Amino acid sequence: MSDVENLQGMVIFAKVVETLSYTEAAKLLGLSKSSVSKEISALEVRLGTRLLQRTTRKIVVTDVGMTWYHYCARIISEVKSADLFIRQYHEEPTGSLRVVAPVTFGCQCIVPVLNQFVAKNLHVSVDLDLTDRPVNLVDDNVDLAIVIRRDPPEHAHCTLLSDISWGLFAAPDYLQRFPPIAHPDDLPRHDFILFRGPAHTLSLPFRKEKQKLDIEVRSRFRANNSTALMNSAMAQTGIAYLPEYIAQEAVKEGKLSRVLPEWEMEVYRSWALTKDGSLISPRIRVFIEDLQKALQQ
Repeated sequence: MSDVENLQGMVIFAKVVETLSYTEAAKLLGLSKSSVSKEISALEVRLGTRLLQRTTRKIVVTDVGMTWYHYCARIISEVKSADLFIRQYHEEPTGSLRVVAPVTFGCQCIVPVLNQFVAKNLHVSVDLDLTDRPVNLVDDNVDLAIVIRRDPPEHAHCTLLSDISWGLFAAPDYLQRFPPIAHPDDLPRHDFILFRGPAHTLSLPFRKEKQKLDIEVRSRFRANNSTALMNSAMAQTGIAYLPEYIAQEAVKEGKLSRVLPEWEMEVYRSWALTKDGSLISPRIRVFIEDLQKALQQ
């Protein structure tokens, strides 16, 4: 006799004991009355004992049947608890969330969302690593990596978070010292603040309707951090080429102005990388949803 073979019989037997009716038990279980009767009879044969005394008028549970029912009830309760655990696991975020993000983008765009996420999900703890170095999710034991790319990442499980548009920004006092910049062709005579690279020159792309231009400019100040570039622009060192999210507050406060706003420039995208897209846990799934909603606003 197989223990597993008795599991379905336990459920049926327990329901008969609880209702003292084959008809009612069959209705609650979605079975026919004859199926219930056959299962109880087969169960008694496998167990080698009588569980129920049946007459035309009523059902009486034997002493052995009542003792065995308590075992059945405990097993069924454990199964229900296991099902509840799985439902809660999928519905309520719990556990530790390990996130890696670029330094500046993480500080400015990811941390505010994480603060709200932690406040809403009391059973989740967060470990955030802000770094601009390449990350390996498995080797670094990371649940979620935020990356910024011009092209989609070569990763099996990635989710698009938002577009990141770039533009030119300068201090109003700097711009007043020169003739108005009316066209991209006016830019080469200016000083530029650019991300550090192997060359001091950069070809800036411009698009407006069907027009496409590439204007080569030269930098006098270079750095590997966009906040440093923005601060240099506010100090009137020159025109900074920056992601819009970096400069938006300074623009609102009047510390920077957008140069040639009618022209579109490069667009990068932020992505969320996860280890396994099919078995993603609630804490990761919910946080990615929060990120998409916040960043796309």
